[in-house]
Amino acid sequence: MNYNADIQKLPRHFLPTDFVITDWESLAPYLINLDERKITSKEDLIQWLKDASEIESVINEDSSWRQIKMTCDTENKALEESFNYFMTTIHPQVQPYADKLNKKLIDCPYTKELDGEEYFTLLRNVKKNIEIFREENIPIIASLNVLQQKYGAIAGKMTVEVIGKEFTLPQAAKFLEDEDRSLREEVYYKVWNRRMADKDELNKLFTTLLEKRHQLAINAGYDNYRDFRFKELGRFDYTKEDCFQFHEAVKLHVMPLVDKILTAKKKKLGVEKLRPWDLAAEPKGIQPLRPFTTGDELIEKAINCFDKLDPFFGDCLRKMRTMGHLDLETRKGKAPGGYNCPLAETGAPFIFMNAAGQMDDVITMVHEGGHAIHSFLAHHLALYGFKEYPTEIAEVASMAMELFSMDKWDVFFDDPEELKRAKEQELERVITIFPWIATIDKFQHWVYENPSHTEEERATQWMDILQQFTSSVIDFSGLEEYRKYGWQPQLHLYEVPFYYIEYGISQLGAIGLWQQYKKNPAAALKNYTNALALGGTRTLPELYKAAGLPFDLSPAYIKGLVSFVNEEMEKL
Repeated sequence: MNYNADIQKLPRHFLPTDFVITDWESLAPYLINLDERKITSKEDLIQWLKDASEIESVINEDSSWRQIKMTCDTENKALEESFNYFMTTIHPQVQPYADKLNKKLIDCPYTKELDGEEYFTLLRNVKKNIEIFREENIPIIASLNVLQQKYGAIAGKMTVEVIGKEFTLPQAAKFLEDEDRSLREEVYYKVWNRRMADKDELNKLFTTLLEKRHQLAINAGYDNYRDFRFKELGRFDYTKEDCFQFHEAVKLHVMPLVDKILTAKKKKLGVEKLRPWDLAAEPKGIQPLRPFTTGDELIEKAINCFDKLDPFFGDCLRKMRTMGHLDLETRKGKAPGGYNCPLAETGAPFIFMNAAGQMDDVITMVHEGGHAIHSFLAHHLALYGFKEYPTEIAEVASMAMELFSMDKWDVFFDDPEELKRAKEQELERVITIFPWIATIDKFQHWVYENPSHTEEERATQWMDILQQFTSSVIDFSGLEEYRKYGWQPQLHLYEVPFYYIEYGISQLGAIGLWQQYKKNPAAALKNYTNALALGGTRTLPELYKAAGLPFDLSPAYIKGLVSFVNEEMEKL
């Protein structure tokens, strides 16, 4: 199939072309129509599904834009109120209708006549949503949707002063790459002292979120939020035991390689003790990598990089730039992190990030660019439900793009030595992220299995888990108080609970695709686009198979992939 980035906004056939969601009263008649409509044939059902998909796309895109605008400017009260109004007033009234429509679809006698593999995953998701829906959870979900955004508002205000100037924390991270070790140490302490100023507020916020999430699970008949959330996320193809197996495989097969990487780093820097403010640094006389200076330069170079892989990839970013669907540079008042937000009706998604001129920003750009390509590739699918792909394939889209794009990073670096360093950093990151994924995931399992824990017990358990996945090569002496709150900068814990193991599963898929790419780039890119174009119309193992990958979380498979990355690092 030939893919085209010049996608068009979906035409409306059910809602008026100029319809905008302003309040519940204007939206309600369309949902009532779907609920009360008579379905007397398979053709009626297909038309009903198309109309339901249209309204779902419009509702989803409306809420997405409210969230995008708010994260771009967390200090704008009007944007915050717009988001909160949707989540507390409109969304809670949509949910009972979503449940009614789900039941109408499953109960319809013509549903069994729906042909095609894509309907299997759609109907499986619908049945899952019916199973976990509870009327009494609607106000709790509304409250959670608002509370989760408080994290971004708190973190977005964090700044530090360095060399007489104010910097956001992403901007300040640049100084951790400086050759001046005393400056790195000073900035490390300043950043952590600033974080500690809000530690109690962030602890209380997390406790509130935890209590509400636990109540959701109890209301839905689950013992804990972890079990509820696994069902909600549609984890049909792996279990909590697979996650525990992943944690152990990381200890066994990844930690020795992390030790090796850090020992080499310590030797290169010529330091007696490797401290946490040394991890991003280069030896004296070697300047930090600065692949771009402005957001405009970053997107221009990213487009060139993607063009060299496949002109379609570059066209996707070009289209987003033309549409104003990029907010790349960090600034005060902007929420932390980075994301690609699909826009169901428009098709071209929105990329948000906090670039400050570092190599890490290039990784974020190509990572979110991979997600964006996934959005473009799935846009052609006929129903909204077909586009709801599992996160475990979504992160393959982004992480594989990091590895594919390395081949074309000469657009960011004229100097071959700098290009080599950039590739080394990426491959080191591919390995060193596994222990952090295992740490965050294992912590979440404990947190939600033990919902009535105290803040002190949380800190103790966090430290115990953190220690299991921390290399002894790094010296953290004297930093124990900071370490106790090392989980707080991870926004996923606040905003998207249990979304983290996906990065580990997907990293395995990304390495597998990169193995293919090293042998035959054209075949690997074809597997990549063909799998992503399926959206959510196949099961997770089938999507991996379409990409030429096994869906395998076994220690032996993990060991083989990690060994491959190690061999590639040694070649550099």
